[in-house]
Amino acid sequence: MTDLSKYRNIGIFAHVDAGKTTTTERILKLTGKIHKIGDTHDGSTTTDFMEQEAERGITIQSAAVSCFWKDHRLNVIDTPGHVDFTVEVYRSLKVLDGGIGVFCGSGGVEPQSETNWRYANESEVSRLIFVNKLDRMGADFYRVVDQVKNVLGATPLVMTLPIGREEDFVGVVDVLTRQAYVWDDTGLPENYEITDVPADMVDDVEAYREELVETAVEQDDDLMEAYMEGEEPSIEELKRCIRKGTRDLAFFPTFCGSAYKNKGVQNILDAVVDYLPAPDEVDPQPLTDPETGEETGEVATVSADEPFRALAFKIMDDRFGALTFVRIYSGKLNKGDTILNSATGKTERIGRMVEMQADERNELTSAQAGDIIAIVGMKNVQTGHTLCDVKHECTLEPMIFPTPVISIAVTPKDKGGSEKMGIAIGKMVAEDPSFQVETDEETGETILKGMGELHLDIKVDILKRTYGVDLIVGQPQVAYRETITKPVEDSYTHKKQSGGSGQFGKIDYRIKPGEQGSGFTFTSSVVGGNVPKEFWPAVEKGFAVMMNNGVLAGFPTLDVEVELFDGGFHAVDSSAIAFEIAAKGAFRQSMPKAGPQLLEPIMHVDVFTPEDHVGDVIGDLNRRRGMIKDQQAGVTGVRIKGDVPLSEMFGYIGTLRTMTSGRGQFSMEFAHYAPCPANVAEKVIAEQKEKNAKK
Repeated sequence: MTDLSKYRNIGIFAHVDAGKTTTTERILKLTGKIHKIGDTHDGSTTTDFMEQEAERGITIQSAAVSCFWKDHRLNVIDTPGHVDFTVEVYRSLKVLDGGIGVFCGSGGVEPQSETNWRYANESEVSRLIFVNKLDRMGADFYRVVDQVKNVLGATPLVMTLPIGREEDFVGVVDVLTRQAYVWDDTGLPENYEITDVPADMVDDVEAYREELVETAVEQDDDLMEAYMEGEEPSIEELKRCIRKGTRDLAFFPTFCGSAYKNKGVQNILDAVVDYLPAPDEVDPQPLTDPETGEETGEVATVSADEPFRALAFKIMDDRFGALTFVRIYSGKLNKGDTILNSATGKTERIGRMVEMQADERNELTSAQAGDIIAIVGMKNVQTGHTLCDVKHECTLEPMIFPTPVISIAVTPKDKGGSEKMGIAIGKMVAEDPSFQVETDEETGETILKGMGELHLDIKVDILKRTYGVDLIVGQPQVAYRETITKPVEDSYTHKKQSGGSGQFGKIDYRIKPGEQGSGFTFTSSVVGGNVPKEFWPAVEKGFAVMMNNGVLAGFPTLDVEVELFDGGFHAVDSSAIAFEIAAKGAFRQSMPKAGPQLLEPIMHVDVFTPEDHVGDVIGDLNRRRGMIKDQQAGVTGVRIKGDVPLSEMFGYIGTLRTMTSGRGQFSMEFAHYAPCPANVAEKVIAEQKEKNAKK
């Protein structure tokens, strides 16, 4: 296939449990890609093929599938709903031309659907709305349509109306054609008949149709004038207007049904073909300058005749090796081609290319603009890298990923596990940019960082099952520091006489608190050669070594100034080592006199909450010893900024979600070190001494 107008790249996104995966299953069944319908309840769906997904009944990673409907090719991506995996939704929206927002008929517009809707607005993706689960208790199509207007601030264009409510839901009325689609009790998607509109719905259908026509003709001035003069536009003309308005995000065609009961899915597939844009109808991706990240003014025009340009948007490791998912924006790609990765400046040869069917795959020999494919065995490609023609280097607008907010320490249960863990974590970090890992140099532990407790829980589970690495998961550890509060002037003599040459070094010195953030500084003002110049570095080294191990609880010491102003030496017995030992003794002798103090890391915290919960959130941050710095009201909620000690922020995401019924979000980053209150300091010092005693 080379006709781009017959392509549709779409994603399905929604809140947890609104029915995205089930909708995807139904689409695959209707398009003839699968013969037996899978079910999320018993873990047999096509796109949720990870063990963890089947078990928990949730989607963790986005899966891609291709299918055909009315000789159009649909590339469908099923995305997760949980906030911990928003990165999957974000990166999928980045490479799609259109989407289907699924809302639960009884749950309505839920918090995560707001977040995903916001991402889709930022990515400027055209969307259809599917109100699902209308066969459930308490489902109300009209209420959800109101929520789309009020909560999301979007304009729904109602295209179908439900026939019957809750368990009496039997079908839908197509408002545009005034036809009713009624399914029988067999539960098969293809068993429906087209009838006249039920008598009790005629008035409703006419009212909604009038609204639909009025909204649609706004897209075409000539049609609008004719309509004002009483001329009814044809269905073809209306479809053209709806398509234009959908593409320009003026409104969102809204459908209803029950994916689980196979009702109303055909209408969505028809709408995908009729209203969602083809790859060449979307505003082309801007090209950016790799140095500055600024847009260059050029774009990646979607056409097979242009130079090759593609974006790697996902990396997945499976039983066949590393797969790099690629959206091709322009040009063609053939097996055996050599392409350039503009992020690394290295070239790669294309070995195998496959079209994905969730975890099945079909080999390809070529692909072209508009395609979403996977390339097997690419070496140095990461998520967000641009792949391009060797002669036409370019960089597509990169992806921006959220920073991790929670970390845990892990150690393998057995000795042999650490190498296995290192390799496994390397693969997992490449797959998921919101998952990071670092080694704590002070404790030697491996620290995993992620978007939430569920996120890290799943990562530990994957390490155990997929890679066979059993881990001991520890409590997150805070990196405290020490400093001093008052100046001290002191003297220390080191002498050792026991046969042979002795050791002698005498130093007079001042220790005082330094500027915040200055670390350790050393100066010498000795005159008259009482401590020869060649021994000054030894004195500095002695103090510097001791700074790593503070006198309170063994934490590194910050912001201290030491001045050497006098001393004494012996012509035979003095040496560099003697002065270094003298400095170490001096540190132990004088630091406890200088008012030592424990410092804790303070984080800049940025919390987003709906307006109704601002009081609760601020009260909670104050209880966590937080200082509120700023509040900004936005359209959908309030942003609260403040500084809070890191030790008080563990488990915060859970508390925040409970307080804001799942709608709150937050991010935090390190700000500075500040003195610990006395009661906190005492507790930390006692715990640390106990820990050191065990060692």
